[in-house]
Amino acid sequence: MTTTKNTTRQYPFTAVVGMDDMRLGLLLNAISPAIGGVLVRGEKGTAKSTMVRGLAELMPVVDVVAGCRFACAPAAPDPACPDGPHGAADAEQRPTRMVELPVGASEDRLVGALDIERALSEGVKAFEPGLLADAHRGVLYVDEVNLLHDHLVDLLLDAAAMGASYVEREGVSVRHAARFLLVGTMNPEEGELRPQLLDRFGLTVEVAASREPEQRVEVVRRRLAYDDDPAGFAARWADEERRLRERIALARELLPQVRLGDGPLRQIAATCAAFEVDGMRADIVMARTATALAAWDERTEVLPEDVRQAALLALPHRRRRAPFDAPGLDEDKLDQVLEESGGQDPEGEDDPEPEGPDDGPDGGPGGGPGGLPPQDGGPREQPGDAPGPELPRQQEPERPARSEESGPEPAGEPAASGPAPEQAAVGATEPFRTRRLDVPGLGEGADGRRSRARTAHGRTTGARRPRGALGKLHLAATVQAAAPHQWARGRRGPGLVVRRDDLREAVREGREGNLVLFVVDASGSMAARKRMGAVKGAVLSLLLDAYQRRDKIGMVTFRGSGAEVALPPTSSVEAGAARLAQLPTGGRTPLSEGLLRAHEVLRVERLRDPSRRPLVVVVTDGRATGGPEPLARAHRAAGLLAAGGTASVVVDCEAGPVRLGLAGELARELGGPAVTLDELRADSVSALVRTVQGRPAAGKGAGRGGDRDRHNRKAA
Repeated sequence: MTTTKNTTRQYPFTAVVGMDDMRLGLLLNAISPAIGGVLVRGEKGTAKSTMVRGLAELMPVVDVVAGCRFACAPAAPDPACPDGPHGAADAEQRPTRMVELPVGASEDRLVGALDIERALSEGVKAFEPGLLADAHRGVLYVDEVNLLHDHLVDLLLDAAAMGASYVEREGVSVRHAARFLLVGTMNPEEGELRPQLLDRFGLTVEVAASREPEQRVEVVRRRLAYDDDPAGFAARWADEERRLRERIALARELLPQVRLGDGPLRQIAATCAAFEVDGMRADIVMARTATALAAWDERTEVLPEDVRQAALLALPHRRRRAPFDAPGLDEDKLDQVLEESGGQDPEGEDDPEPEGPDDGPDGGPGGGPGGLPPQDGGPREQPGDAPGPELPRQQEPERPARSEESGPEPAGEPAASGPAPEQAAVGATEPFRTRRLDVPGLGEGADGRRSRARTAHGRTTGARRPRGALGKLHLAATVQAAAPHQWARGRRGPGLVVRRDDLREAVREGREGNLVLFVVDASGSMAARKRMGAVKGAVLSLLLDAYQRRDKIGMVTFRGSGAEVALPPTSSVEAGAARLAQLPTGGRTPLSEGLLRAHEVLRVERLRDPSRRPLVVVVTDGRATGGPEPLARAHRAAGLLAAGGTASVVVDCEAGPVRLGLAGELARELGGPAVTLDELRADSVSALVRTVQGRPAAGKGAGRGGDRDRHNRKAA
């Protein structure tokens, strides 16, 4: 047997200051990978990557079959291993691998790729392993997992759940084992994972940088010491690393002996039922986590405190009931449920006291939160431990302050009494399901659910020569391209002589996500309480629609003397909802400034993400005040957007028996339709499903989309 040595000097896991919740979540998964991994939510620069790499250093070495690309265990090799059968192959030892999945990875890079040319011409399964194969029996780390394409997240979590990866191309399939400790990190401000994907992560923890000056000083001190002398710094923490490594190994050996009695099981079931989690995955994850906690504390019996800690780790991300609800758990309710569920065995006797030594490594199981080794066991004096970040609790929404009713301003000229005073923010009405607003044409942006586009997934519409690596093979087109050349290539028997130039990949059409830029009128003409509440409810509904269709969103607001970017383009729809809730109203209506600011935002965003097509949603009553000829300036600004081919729609917020129709005129200048708040509803019978019409880049056909839309509304 040979041994592969690792000479990389990683920052020691035990030298990281604080981060107790994340530390515990990682250690529990190291003890019991069946928990299903851990999702770390929080801000950047909090040592998330450092801790994951440090954990890999603590994992025991693994025995692998020499030369096997899939890390088969010599004692029990995978019978379906593509490199097998192994038989009596030589074995070697190597450290546990830590594999990182980049955000821009392709499907082939993740799951591996088949050589279709050899499969068709030679009938062999030539397979190039992907990152899932590299991570087998190791750690797979996904930074910014919320920015991965949904289909990649699906593949990743399916492999983690099944312990295997399947690659299929035109009837040729390969399977290999893929069991790994999955760790994902994300910044919620950049967008949330879908609830069904959140549910696939076993545990979740919230992390944040400490606000204690002494702890921050210690973080900087240790980092500088490590940068100056990595080897010397690691040597000073070697004893702590060794003790923690031994404790992980001991907990792994003890895990099969841990008893989960009927009392804790009833507590687990009662807790999941009380918090209304969907399905049974939460119950199973809580049971495995509570068992791992007992093993970590060197006990063979699960106690109520293990169930409580397991709930805090396994349930917060499963409590999301709507896209804008923050993950969290009401700890008072949790304590009440645990107390009411009793935690007694059927015989009526309390669970016995745990057996085993009172003092474990590093000061015993009670040395830190969840049995963590205390931070003051290092080679130098450290500040006192600060408590880990508190899990967020569900909170009742604040009641919006009342605002005075204000009348509309005359169109095209300032109010006689001067600008209206600023009003406090009002609450939004109940959101509703909106009609889909599309961008015309065929795009090539990121996968989503809004506008038509050429995508990697969808219905097949044709074939083409591959652009780079072959994607989805179009078998019929490939055979058709190769067939005329069989005699010239010397074919005299069965089989098809295929060359790389014959390969054709399928062209697929699906839907893409767009950049939906909201331009919201927050002026005094919109400030009437009921009216602005309805407007916010409509924008909130559109935000919810954007969340479900995988769009990026941005928000520009205008009032008073100018416009501002309330929310730069982002994937975080929750951030948009929060900015909307805080939006005050009042003042003049600088419509032109709002449209010009939107034009500038789109110009910059095209440089960053040129393949993502924009959709501008202007929410206004069409009035414009302030400065000379405010309506004319607003229409010129609208023409600037239309000249660039930007798809737009105007949500007409004008109310009352007398209507000026200014929003319809603005829509004609933008080259798109105008819809009322009522027509925006999906269940409205007063409008048809609309496709947003953008004006051609040269500016021809101005106003046709608005005229056609007005005609359709009259017909309806």
